[in-house]
Amino acid sequence: MSTSTAPFDAIVVGARCAGASTAMLLARRGHRVLLVDRSRFPSDLRLSTHLVWQPGVARLERWGLREQVARSGCPPIVEGTVDFGDFVLTGRVPPAGDVEEAYAPRRRVLDTILVEAAVRAGVELWDGCTVDGLLTDGDERGEPRVTGITGRTGGRTRVTASAPVVIGADGMRSVVARLVDAPAYLERPALNGTWFSYWSGLGLPHSTLYVRPYRTVAANPTNDGLTVVGLNCPVDEFRRHRSDVGGFVTRTVEECAPELADRLRSGTREERWSGAAVPSFFRRPSGPGWALVGDAGYVKDPCTAQGITDAFSSAELLAEAVDDALRGRRGWGEALSGYQRRRDEAAMPMYEFTYAQSSLEPPPPEMRELLASLAGDPDAASGFFGVFAGTVPVQALFGAPEPASSAA
Repeated sequence: MSTSTAPFDAIVVGARCAGASTAMLLARRGHRVLLVDRSRFPSDLRLSTHLVWQPGVARLERWGLREQVARSGCPPIVEGTVDFGDFVLTGRVPPAGDVEEAYAPRRRVLDTILVEAAVRAGVELWDGCTVDGLLTDGDERGEPRVTGITGRTGGRTRVTASAPVVIGADGMRSVVARLVDAPAYLERPALNGTWFSYWSGLGLPHSTLYVRPYRTVAANPTNDGLTVVGLNCPVDEFRRHRSDVGGFVTRTVEECAPELADRLRSGTREERWSGAAVPSFFRRPSGPGWALVGDAGYVKDPCTAQGITDAFSSAELLAEAVDDALRGRRGWGEALSGYQRRRDEAAMPMYEFTYAQSSLEPPPPEMRELLASLAGDPDAASGFFGVFAGTVPVQALFGAPEPASSAA
């Protein structure tokens, strides 16, 4: 068995957007961090909304990484079109501070930028390493305290590492969350499913969304001159058409967005279909010796494409809390409970709004009338785009969300 020669200050399991960002931020604060992922980089994810909204890009700017994304060949997104059938909204997305652009990068591009930034900051990276257990010890109350990880490398060599905190950033099916039995709350079932793939030769100038009753079709420019095209439909239909995804998507796009269907026929699909139906939930994000960040701790339907931006936000909050605890400014319990409180307060309005949108139900007449009134007025329409981007509060356009019962 191979064992780390000295304890780390923190171990982060999962090296994607949330994990690599958290590890990087902790290392920049002077902590010794181990970052572990079963993949080897660069590598793609088979499910991702791709979009990094303006608040997420603003964080990349703070971290000194915005220009790397811009230089990756991923086109900036500063305006969009939402086609409701009998009216169309077109406008620019309100900025986040000085940041006017969003991006929809391939995950093999974005995740690699973040991982390499973490390594430059001093993070030790174990990629190609699968975590399969946690080291534990008892605390003064007799509760198990997580003290490290066990795992295996691609060559099946057994490895262990220890740290005062193990951070699960390994997605909604988090191994860390399962091993610590992290309780979930505000759980909601998936109401729709998403299929997406990549096309060359479409020539779409900006982000486009087609909204129809119980259907949405989205197209966003990404790296390598490709466009990622996705379809959302009710979850029962999503499951029913798994054996004929291509045919189902083609028929649906022809019905909902004939002009996009024409572009797809003249373009080339470059990769296979990917898809999933995603439930919504929060997990209690900390306990003795462990914490959760990103999709490991909080998941919502991808219809508002907030996952990456949320991952960056949570990474900053958790890195601040862990840094406080490691430096003795606050106890672990106080620091991590504060992280949960701040995370939930920031996430709740968009969580409720997203779940309402995920039903794909047509808007009620009064809302449709409001949206139609924005057509032909790009300045007014920009507020609508800003709600989805997170640069305009949900309640500014849609009213306050229904209050939800709080944490476990």
